[in-house]
Formats: sequence, C-alpha cells, structure tokens
Amino acid sequence: MKNRAFGMFYQKYEQMLEKEILSSEIPDHIAVIMDGNRRYAGQLGKARSFGHAMGAEVTERVIEWCYEIGVKQLTLYALSTENFHRSEEEVDGLFNLINEKFLKLYSDKRTYEKEMQVRAIGDRARLPAFLNESIEKIEKATEHHKKFNLNVAIAYGGRQDIMQAVRDIAVCVSSGKLSLEDVDENLISKHLYPAPGVSVPNVDLIVRTGGDERVSNFLPWQANGSECATYFCAPFWPEFRKIDLLRSIRIYQARKDEKKREHSYRVSKVINFLRVGKCGEKSEELGQLLPIKKQGVS
Repeated sequence: MKNRAFGMFYQKYEQMLEKEILSSEIPDHIAVIMDGNRRYAGQLGKARSFGHAMGAEVTERVIEWCYEIGVKQLTLYALSTENFHRSEEEVDGLFNLINEKFLKLYSDKRTYEKEMQVRAIGDRARLPAFLNESIEKIEKATEHHKKFNLNVAIAYGGRQDIMQAVRDIAVCVSSGKLSLEDVDENLISKHLYPAPGVSVPNVDLIVRTGGDERVSNFLPWQANGSECATYFCAPFWPEFRKIDLLRSIRIYQARKDEKKREHSYRVSKVINFLRVGKCGEKSEELGQLLPIKKQGVS
C-alpha cells in the first residue's frame, strides 16, 4: 500500500514537473556523463557487467525521454579514453554491450519512425573491427535522418579531439589547401569528431550522475564555448529517473532566465546612461542660451 501511494505521488510529481519545463525553452543539445554503473553493481554485490547492463537499459529510456520532450541532440559518454585502463575483460564486455545496442537501434523501427540519426564520436582506430562494422551500419542507415540526433562518444577524450583537429588543420595548411588566415573557431569546429561530417554542435546542458562534480574531459570545445549549464546528481546511472532529467532541464531554464534578466538589466542601464547623457547635453545648451537671451537676442 505504501509503495503504491509513493508510486502515485511520484507519477503526479513527474507530470507536474514535465508540464512546468514544457512551458519554457527546452535545450537543443544535452550531453550526459553516465557515471556510477560499477558502484551501483558493487553496492548490490553484483559483477560490474551487471551494472553496465542495467545502465544500458536506462540509456534506452533516456533516449526516449529526450525525444518526447523535444531535445534535438543527445550526446552520451559511453566509453572514455581513460576507460581503456580498466581490465581487458571489462573493456571487452563494454565493447560487446555497446555493439549489441547499436545493432538493436539498427533493427528497431522506432529509430526510423523518429528519424533518428545515430553517430559515433571518438578514436575508432582503438575499437574492435566488429564494433566499427556495426557503427558504420547504423550510421549509413540513418545518415539522412534530421529530426533527432544521437551521438555516442566511444574511445573519446576532449583534449584528444582538439588535438586531432589541430593536426588535420596543420596538414591542410602545410599542403596549401588552407592558409593561416582561414583558421578560426568555425574551422576548428568542423574538424572535431566526427570528421569528416557535420560536427557536434555546442552543448546547452551537461548532466552527470553518480555524485562527482566534474566534466571529465567531455566535449570541452562545445561546452566551454557556449557556457552551458551543468547538472550533477547523486543517483548512479542505473538509478537515473525521468524526474532527474526534468530537474536538470529546469536548472538549464533557470540559468537561461537569470541570464536574460541580467542582459535586460544591463540594457536598461545603458539606456538610462544615454538618457542622462542627452539630458546633460540639453542642459549645457540651455546654459549657453541663457546669457544670450538676457542680451535681448531671440
């Protein structure tokens, strides 16, 4: 009875929260650091593979939630370059799990009904051949979809991403394809993962689960350039709920509103300053005219 009452309360709260966030601006691009799978498994006395499997199920739900509420771009941090320091057994297990999910997306009719474009970003040279084959398969099948974009970061590191972009540009400059004057922010963005191809756009909101308050070398160019909002929450990734996602969007909206108020305040100060300046000029003109009027000149 108690669990049923709590379930009803949770459902009402989720509906209220969703209605609230849908009345304001939804972030175009959300990036998620899915942290805590191993710790979740550990607290239950389970193998790490169990935590990763449970996390993968939550990932599928988060994709659905983001699509439903109108997010245009979702980037998921599935495997970082630092994760390669883990045991061979765990890394191989992650490769197999990610491969399974890509194949599921490929065969799922909802991928095509949603017009979901799926892409992988990262150093593909570090991935096994079977995983690269699945990535190429899903990318080719969804390359013309434009309604919803899913980017999966695998073997990804933010500094590495910028470094490979700089190297590509240096080669183009040395070969004469580009001049130094051509190098700007837009050009660097175009050479970031996935290159070649349309680059991952600026991030509006970064969400991290598991309690840590850091962004772990994730999309530094896209995140820092846009001064995106960040939301750190305590639940491990397998415990992540829709209300956690909705709360993160509410944080984004609150930040957006605060920036708008700050901008309006600054604009009003400038307008007031200009008004005072004009009044000052008129007073000065008036002061110059008064002596002339006293002399009888009109």
